[in-house]
Amino acid sequence: MAGLRIEIRGTVQGVGFRPWVFRIAHELGVAGRVRNHARGVTVEAFGDDATLDRLVARLRDPPPPARVRELVAEALAGGPVSEVGAGFAPERVQAFVIDPSAEGGPRALSIPPDLATCPDCLRELTDPRDRRYRYAFTNCTACGPRFTIATGVPYDRPATTMAPFAMCPACRREYDDPRDRRFHAQPNACPVCGPELALWSPHGGPIATGDPVAEAAARIARGEIVAVKGLGGFHLACDATSSAAIAVLRRRKHRDAKPFAVMVADVAAARALARLSADDAALLEAPERPIALVPRRAGTALAPEVALDTELVGLMLPYTPLHHLLLAAAGRPLVMTSANPSDEPICADNDEAVRRLGGIADALVVHDRAIATRCDDSVARVIAGRPMLLRRSRGHVPRPIALAVAVARPVLAVGAQLKNACCIATGDSAYFGPHVGDLDNLAAYGFFERAIAGLEGILEVRPALIAHDLHPGYLSTRYALDRAAAARAGAGDAPRTIAVQHHHAHVASAMAEHGLAGPVIGVAYDGTGWGDDGTAWGGEILLADYAGFERLATFRPVALAGGDLAIREPWRIALALLDDAFDGAPPLDRLAAFADVPGRAIAVVRGMIRGAIHAPLARGIGRLFDAAAVLGLGRTRARTAPTRSTSRASCRRSIRGRCSARSPAMSSRASLRRSSLRGSTTR
Repeated sequence: MAGLRIEIRGTVQGVGFRPWVFRIAHELGVAGRVRNHARGVTVEAFGDDATLDRLVARLRDPPPPARVRELVAEALAGGPVSEVGAGFAPERVQAFVIDPSAEGGPRALSIPPDLATCPDCLRELTDPRDRRYRYAFTNCTACGPRFTIATGVPYDRPATTMAPFAMCPACRREYDDPRDRRFHAQPNACPVCGPELALWSPHGGPIATGDPVAEAAARIARGEIVAVKGLGGFHLACDATSSAAIAVLRRRKHRDAKPFAVMVADVAAARALARLSADDAALLEAPERPIALVPRRAGTALAPEVALDTELVGLMLPYTPLHHLLLAAAGRPLVMTSANPSDEPICADNDEAVRRLGGIADALVVHDRAIATRCDDSVARVIAGRPMLLRRSRGHVPRPIALAVAVARPVLAVGAQLKNACCIATGDSAYFGPHVGDLDNLAAYGFFERAIAGLEGILEVRPALIAHDLHPGYLSTRYALDRAAAARAGAGDAPRTIAVQHHHAHVASAMAEHGLAGPVIGVAYDGTGWGDDGTAWGGEILLADYAGFERLATFRPVALAGGDLAIREPWRIALALLDDAFDGAPPLDRLAAFADVPGRAIAVVRGMIRGAIHAPLARGIGRLFDAAAVLGLGRTRARTAPTRSTSRASCRRSIRGRCSARSPAMSSRASLRRSSLRGSTTR
C-alpha cells in the first residue's frame, strides 16, 4: 500500500470540498483522511499507485463552486504504519474519514463567497413532495450565503448570523452525515427551524398575508415598488416592462438616467430581451450570478426607460430561492436595482430599510436572518471572448487573487474616492473587500471603514503598509494618513503609508492582470487623478513598470469653471472647448445645447475661465466626452451644417494641439522616475 500527502489550496473550504473528497475516496476504495487547516485542505491517502493517481486526477477538477489553485502531492514513506503524518492514527487507515479542522494560524481561505442556488436545491424548491418546497432559504454546501452571513472566523455556524436558528433533528442529521450534500453546510435550515419571510409596509408594520412572495408579485404587477431583502442587501423591484413604474422608481430614488439592472427567470427569458453569445449565457449562469452587460434586442417588452441612450442592458438570473419564487410569481422581468437613495450604500438591515427606503418602496419583503456584511451585485461583461469584471463584489468577494510576487508584509490598499473598494495583500494572495461606491457621504464612508475592519478580521492580519491615492483630498487618503498617525501616537507599531499616483495604479493593475513585467507604454484614460506635479491628470500615456513611471504624453487641459459643478453641468466644459476652438466666438446661437442657458450664466463662466477663478485645469478624457455628449457628437449629425468658414479654418485649433507630447528615450528601466509604488506589488 502506497501513501500520499496531498496539500490543496484554493476555494476549498465552506463549499463541500471535504465531503466530496470523502465520497471519491470511498468510490475508489482509498483509505485515509481529509481535514481543513489554515492554508487549505490536506488529504492523506493510502492505496495502490494506480488508484492514488486516479484520486489526484479527480482532486484537480472539483465541481463548482470549489476551485483548486494549487495541488502538491508527496509520498508518505512506510505505508499505513510509519511516518503517516502528524496525528494520523495507523489503526484508522482501513477507512476514509473526515477529521475536525486544524486550529491555529491565519484563516485566509476560511470564508468563501456567496453562491447562487444550485440545481439540486432548485429541484427541492419546486417539488411539492419535498420538505423544503417553496422554502426561500434552501441551501447546501454547493450554494447559498457565506461571506455575507459570516461574523467571524473560523467559518462555523456559531460565527454566522444563522447562530440564533437551532437546527431541527432532520437538518441536524443532514449536517452530521458526510454522505449528505448538506454536511457542514453552515446555513442549513428548513421551514421548521430556519428564517422566515414577512411583508412590511413602508412604515415597518406587518402586512397580513399568507404568502409574502405572491403578495409582493401582485403589488409589482399593479405598478408598485417593492424592496426585497437578498443576500448582501435589499433590492428595489418593479415591473421592467412598465414605463410608468420605472418613472416612479427613478423619481423616488433620484436616479434620473443611470441604467437599471433587470432580473429574468432563466437564459431563455434573457435571450428574449438580448442578443446573447454562448459566452454571455455562460456568464449569466455562472455560480457568481453577476449582472451581465449584454446587447439588448429592439422591440421587446422591456421598457426603454430601463436603460436610456445605450445599446446594452444589465441582465442577471435569480441567485437565491426567494428570487426564483418571486420571478415565477411575477411572470415578467423585474428591475432589481440596489436599494438605496442615490450615492448611498445598499440597505442591509430591516429597520434601516424602513428608515431609508420608506419614501421609495410601497412594501418591503424582509426576513429574520441578519446580513453581517452588505455586498452589492457584481457587474461583468464578455470582452474578446472572456468575462471581464467591471465591479467585483457579491459572488467574488473575498475569493483571493494570486500575486505573481508575494508581499513580505501585509499591505492594505484603501482605494480612491469614486467606486471604492479596499484590498488586503498577504503572502502571495490579494483579497478584495465588497464594492463600496463613491465616498461622498457619511453613510458611504462608514461602510468603507466597516469593510476594511471586516476584511482584516476575516484574514486575521494587521497591515504593515497602507497604500493610498496620491490625491490629498480623498477621504480614503485621509483615512490612511489618520490611521497611521493614530498608531504612531499609541503604543503599537504604526503602519507605513505610501502614496500611489492614480493613473500609474491603473497601468500597473493592467500589467498585473495580464502578467506583464514591464516596462510598458500604458494608456490611462480616466476622469481625474492627482498628478505628481500638483495638477489634475486624466488622459495619460505613461512609460511604466511596477516601481515607477515617466509621463510621455497628455491632453491639453480644459478649464472646469466651478470645479465639480462643471461635471454636473457639462455645458460649462463644452463652452470652454468651443471658446478655445473658435477663438472666443463660437456660434452658440446655432447649438441646441445652449438654447436654455442664460446669457448671464455664459458670461459668468467665461469670466471665471479668463480670470482663472475657481476654474481648475483638467486633462481627463472623460471631460472631453462630457463636452461631446452635450454637443450631440457621435450620436447624430450636427443640426446645422457648418459653413466653409467654420468647417476648416475656424475649427483647426480644435484638432491641432489637443494632445501635447514629448518623446524621451525609452531604452532602459533605469530611466524611469522613481515612484511611490516602489517595492509594492499590490496596487
